Amino acid sequence: MATINNMSTRMCRDHRILSSSGNLSDVFVLESRFRKRCFFQNSKFSVRSMKANEQNQTRKLASSNGPLTASEKVSSPFELLTNIQTLGKENINPISRRKTKIVCTIGPSTSSREMIWKLAETGMNVARLNMSHGDHASHKKTIDLVKEYNAQSDDNVIAIMLDTKGPEVRSGDVPQPITLKEGQEFNFTIKRGVSTEDTVSVNYDDFINDVEAGDMLLVDGGMMSLSVKSKTKDAVKCVVVDGGELKSRRHLNVRGKSATLPSITDKDWEDIKFGVDNQVDFYAVSFVKDAKVVHELKDYLTSCNVDIHVIVKIESADSIPNLQSIISASDGAMVARGDLGAELPIEDVPLLQEDIIRRCHNMQKPVIVATNMLESMIDHPTPTRAEVSDIAIAVREGADAVMLSGETAHGKYPLKAVKVMHTVALRTESSLPFNTTAPTHNVYKSHMGEMFAFHATIMADTLNTPIIVFTRTGSMAILLSHYRPASTIFAFTNEERIKQRLALYQGAMPIYMQFSDDAEETFARALKLLLSKGLLMEGQNVTLVQSGAQPIWRRESTHHIQVRKVQA
Repeated sequence: MATINNMSTRMCRDHRILSSSGNLSDVFVLESRFRKRCFFQNSKFSVRSMKANEQNQTRKLASSNGPLTASEKVSSPFELLTNIQTLGKENINPISRRKTKIVCTIGPSTSSREMIWKLAETGMNVARLNMSHGDHASHKKTIDLVKEYNAQSDDNVIAIMLDTKGPEVRSGDVPQPITLKEGQEFNFTIKRGVSTEDTVSVNYDDFINDVEAGDMLLVDGGMMSLSVKSKTKDAVKCVVVDGGELKSRRHLNVRGKSATLPSITDKDWEDIKFGVDNQVDFYAVSFVKDAKVVHELKDYLTSCNVDIHVIVKIESADSIPNLQSIISASDGAMVARGDLGAELPIEDVPLLQEDIIRRCHNMQKPVIVATNMLESMIDHPTPTRAEVSDIAIAVREGADAVMLSGETAHGKYPLKAVKVMHTVALRTESSLPFNTTAPTHNVYKSHMGEMFAFHATIMADTLNTPIIVFTRTGSMAILLSHYRPASTIFAFTNEERIKQRLALYQGAMPIYMQFSDDAEETFARALKLLLSKGLLMEGQNVTLVQSGAQPIWRRESTHHIQVRKVQA
């Protein structure tokens, strides 16, 4: 049994300050090669019986992310550098964990048991099921394999995200690709089954009503474009502006417009019920235009008595004026840049990405950045430098997760794509500054949990310790993730569903463990488990948080932040 040298901090809701026998110094400064931060003078909290030895106060921070397990050791040109190293040097210190999560789309390249296992071990945190492709039988196989992996793995967990097809407008089937040349006349018809050199079908009867002469029609996310010249009762006549090869079932967008189809189609409702029956963790809902759609889906899930979180995909022009209400109604958002860049000017997409990430962060909702992140790796074993920068920008802007689509669904190098995403995210995280932004509202009254998450983060970052939190609902782990502590959040839960859900949140490492009635026994078992897996080191300090919506071992009026020194 691990022995614990306890240094505790306690907060009582009635007093709103941490009781102590001594105050922290007015200003505590940590400096490293890449970051410098100062803590607030006259700190609102103090620590009882706390001593930080000289070694702990003066040593360089080895990394910002906690320890890296053996399976995560980095071996690529994007190796993680420590804070005291200079860019371009190869003095590697592999003791960091990636905090930004990776969503992988499962498809023909990765649907086997072997590949799902390899994706999980390489860095996948969430398995995405794209309901635009495949059938329920193939997706059920994937769900069963992910659940099998989760049941067998003690150190890792993979969440399952079902991504609805949504009201997509697509061209019909063609026997072979049709070559479109600049200046050529080409037509789209609502008649089914048409495929000639100059005309193909579309799958949407109101397509004629949704377009007007002068509109710009984009094919396959803008890979080809056609200008609408006129229309008849059953056809839209166009002239090719940017040519290419038109293949079967290509996505069609009208620049600046969204289709008048409902956000959740009949097929989507069938897929949603499939997700309920198979207990997925998240829905990613396509083409959400307003909050009403989110409320409708959540009401349905409540009626089914299931707890599945709703991630809204921001990808239509109509969603932009309603961003605040849509994200507020949801459990998180995805920046789906493909269709977003087709319906809106492409130069607006980076600004919208930053705006959506900021809004989600302010509302404490997870956010995923998706589409084209490593598109070239569908066919090539190495990424472009622009793609590497794209991942780094998403990480620096604060995304909880980055997503791979075709790269892992049907690409030639799915494992290499995941490894590149892992190493780039890890390297970028090592240079991020600490977050010392205080909560903007009055946390001392109605938001006790937020205050504790913020001050626990400050304490953990000051002492360079990981955070341990015990949670039944996931709420405190989510709050801690929001404040972006520099080290790992070890989130212990006795609920399998919560363990899987937390797999999406930045910095959180969810661990399933049954809680005993004795708090100290549970703490000791948790520390022993982390020591045995090499996630903690002998003599290391840890910050332990007891707070949140539902008390476990404490009275409802009492909250705790404790710093403990662990010995084997």
